[in-house]
Amino acid sequence: MNVELLISKVNKGKNKINFIMAEQFTRYERARIIGARALQIAMNAPVLVKLSEEEMEKIRYDALKIAEIELDSGILPISVKRPLPIKKEERLKRPKEKKISDEKLEKKEIEEEEDIAKEGEIMELANPDDEGEDFGEDSGEESE
Repeated sequence: MNVELLISKVNKGKNKINFIMAEQFTRYERARIIGARALQIAMNAPVLVKLSEEEMEKIRYDALKIAEIELDSGILPISVKRPLPIKKEERLKRPKEKKISDEKLEKKEIEEEEDIAKEGEIMELANPDDEGEDFGEDSGEESE
C-alpha cells in the first residue's frame, strides 16, 4: 500500500501534508533516520503514530513502513548534524509549518489556476498565416 495514503488516513483530513521536510534531508539521511527508527520499532519501542489494526495489516506490521509513515507525518523529533566544509557544523531541524485548512488550500489552488489562465490569455499562440502576412507586407514596402 502507498505510504502517502496511510499518512493521509493518519491525519484524517485535518491538514494536507506538504513534503517540504522530505526536501530538507538527503536520501541518505532519510534512509538512516528510517532505518534507525525501524530498528527501534522492531525492538518493541512505542509507535508514535496511531494506526488501526486494518492499516497495520495492510503494511504487514513492517517496521520500515511504520518508520517511514512517522517520518513523513512529522512526528519524529529528529535532527541531523551536517558537517560544513569550513569545519563548522549545522543542525537541521524540521521547520514548524503553519497548518492550512483544506478550504484555504483549495482557494489558493483556484487562485493559482486563474493566474495561469490569465497569463495564457495574454500570451496567445501565433498563427503561421498571420506571421506570413506581416512578413510579406514588410518585405513589399522595403523593395519599393
